[in-house]
Amino acid sequence: MSGHSDSNRILTTHVGSLPRPVELLDLMKAKAQGQGDEAALDACVKRAVKQCVREQVDAGMDIVTDGEQSKVGFFAYVRERIQGFEPRPGAGYAAFDAEVEAFPEYYKEYFGTAMLGGNILPFVPVACTGPIAYVGLDKVQEDIENLRVALADVPHHSAFLPSVAPNGVGTNEYYKSDADYLEAVGEALRMEYKAIVEAGFSVQIDDPFLPDLFAERHLDNAAIRRKADDYVQILNHALRGLPAERVRYHTCYSINEGPRIHDVPFIEFVAWMLKINAGAYSFEAGNVRHEHEYHLWEEVKLPAGKKLIPGVICHASNTVEHPELIAERLVRFADRVGRENVIAGADCGFSSQATYKTEVHPTVMWEKFRAMRAGADLATKKLWP
Repeated sequence: MSGHSDSNRILTTHVGSLPRPVELLDLMKAKAQGQGDEAALDACVKRAVKQCVREQVDAGMDIVTDGEQSKVGFFAYVRERIQGFEPRPGAGYAAFDAEVEAFPEYYKEYFGTAMLGGNILPFVPVACTGPIAYVGLDKVQEDIENLRVALADVPHHSAFLPSVAPNGVGTNEYYKSDADYLEAVGEALRMEYKAIVEAGFSVQIDDPFLPDLFAERHLDNAAIRRKADDYVQILNHALRGLPAERVRYHTCYSINEGPRIHDVPFIEFVAWMLKINAGAYSFEAGNVRHEHEYHLWEEVKLPAGKKLIPGVICHASNTVEHPELIAERLVRFADRVGRENVIAGADCGFSSQATYKTEVHPTVMWEKFRAMRAGADLATKKLWP
């Protein structure tokens, strides 16, 4: 952008997951069915990462990633990387109970077809039944090398790799307490976090589970706050020694397209989010249930040296946001926390699961990214006249 360096313009990024090409999905599906060719799959992942990095740059992204092309799901991937878990088919996931009870017909269709119809693997919860051990260093090193190769011939500001938060891996059936269990998971995932940072990238902690804590209807407010305190402490322990400026923290509300009337208000958990030792915080702000929440930054002070990555495009709608609206959203945040502390982002990932059918069509997603770039440029002109 003429006349503006990276230090005096609005940078662009996104949350991480991007649609996988059909060739890769077919190979993932074959592997899931026990018929896979591992060498062919690895080669296809390399090609997919290289292609999606190029497409990110072409669409105007400054801070890019591997698109999570190697992963069947944003947290399901840890089954390959952490020992000590067993599947619990049919166990369900209670985070959306209030929403599902309010709109049972809608969510029956949503979970049955619209969301899960094309997934490579069905959602199967896991339970910890033995000592936890991280065995995925070879896998994370493959992700690191694939991204490094893909970045070699494209211009970019920086790059990151996502990794799941300890709270999202499974349930505890082995350790004496849930706190002991989460600490063990955090210690295992720390090896992944550390490997990514030591490779020269930023690590993004993917965590839709923090808002879920504040939606637990069987707990009173004091119990929820204690649980959130414990969780933040465990995550920070897993991040100990890692430079905050190389840690991004992403949280969202675990559901994509839907009424969303039972989403937890951001003001209820923002204080805990800001206690996490990260340099930048990514969250939903483009979704119409949350766009108004930028006003909370008139009361909540952003700690010095921290940045916000508000979502300015929605991952749950095929309507492409107008660049002027994106610019307005960015200026709102800049006016409240400082223009140098705002990075344009997306509400959440566009393919958190490897699926043949994403909610937002890939061609629309890339148009959203281009709109984000145009909106960031407009905001830059307004903020650095």
